[in-house]
Amino acid sequence: MQSLAPSSTISIKSIMRTPSPLPNPHRLAFTIQSAASRFDSASNTTNPAVSAAAPVPVPVPSTNNFTSGGVGKSRTDWQSSCAILASKVVSQQQNTEKTGGADNITVVNGHKTLDLVPIDNLPKPLTITDLSPAPMHGAQIRVAYQGVPGAYSEAAAGKAYPQCEAIPCDQFEVAFQAVELWIADRAVLPVENSLGGSIHRNYDLLLRHRLHIVGEVQLPVHHCLLALPGVRKEYINRVISHPQALAQCELTLTKLGLNVTREAVDDTAGAAEFVAANNLRDTAAIASARAADLYNLNILADGIQDDSSNITRFVMLAREPIIPRNDRPFKTSIVFAHDKGTSVLFKVLSAFAFRNISLTKIESRPHRNRPIRLVDDANVGTAKHFEYMFYVDFEASMADVRAQNALAEVQEFTSFLRVLGSYPMDMTPWSPSRDD
Repeated sequence: MQSLAPSSTISIKSIMRTPSPLPNPHRLAFTIQSAASRFDSASNTTNPAVSAAAPVPVPVPSTNNFTSGGVGKSRTDWQSSCAILASKVVSQQQNTEKTGGADNITVVNGHKTLDLVPIDNLPKPLTITDLSPAPMHGAQIRVAYQGVPGAYSEAAAGKAYPQCEAIPCDQFEVAFQAVELWIADRAVLPVENSLGGSIHRNYDLLLRHRLHIVGEVQLPVHHCLLALPGVRKEYINRVISHPQALAQCELTLTKLGLNVTREAVDDTAGAAEFVAANNLRDTAAIASARAADLYNLNILADGIQDDSSNITRFVMLAREPIIPRNDRPFKTSIVFAHDKGTSVLFKVLSAFAFRNISLTKIESRPHRNRPIRLVDDANVGTAKHFEYMFYVDFEASMADVRAQNALAEVQEFTSFLRVLGSYPMDMTPWSPSRDD
């Protein structure tokens, strides 16, 4: 009978050192059973009955091989070690099948992988849209305006952003700050009226704050004379409203025979609210028809503005500018301060004229940081020149090469230049009718 060669000895160490993939548990179980049967055959060679039943002699493994393998010297220890190894291999095979193969193994040799939290459950970083809703043409947009409910500014906010949440502010400055402090997403503020001219306060605030003009809206103004229920025109001895509203209705009030005192307040809707809150039966207010509905006032006279072509232009302000385009009419607003020299304003305006760019507005405001410039000349003495900031609106988009080249030339003659915004023009058709 030949002994089993040492090179073919099956040991636990030789299996664990194999870097190949995990063996098939069925094949490993067959190997263990074969080894166990060989061990049984070797142990029963001294029994004549067993030897006669085995047609092929089985070599007997030496005792030294078990000892060197570190398993044990008895047959029971050797079989127990092989059974433990087989159970580990089967357990690892089951874990691999549950996790979907080798690419998604979450447990390897009893250790968890780093993929402990699913990617879908990780928190996402905050963006600007989480802090303030994106402008979806007025959907869920918070718009700040100056005045109280019923003001023309509220109507302009509703026209600019339908279905918006209008936020009334008592001052223009508060409306600017509401957008800067993320209390509101937009602000809609008046900048000029077709009869009363520019609203200088808002031009000064445009320069002081860092908001951008993102659009404009033109709103027809329709004034009404409002009073408490039961009050007739003969009982009125005072009319209150915004200064521009009083000026726009001066002739009509005279024609109505109302030689009464005119008193200015902050806004038109505020005047209507004041009459209703204080139950003033000798006072009338000039405001909109919506203000009459809100404060339960009667309309004594409708459409009392002196000129039916009474339109107020509002600008829409945001924290971030919009991307200028060329697929629709755009308007661009700038402000600049001219440098020392002669004919500077002419050179600036020529930059637009040479490129056939139409100017729609030019407004001058005192330069607050340098209101007066002294010019010394030995021949004529000392002259005082007033310094101004110039606001200009022109019909062109900043995406237009003509506008870019014009501003590049303007910058050569100015000490300060800032683009307030490049935005779509309000092309809404208008007719002087009551429905407006």
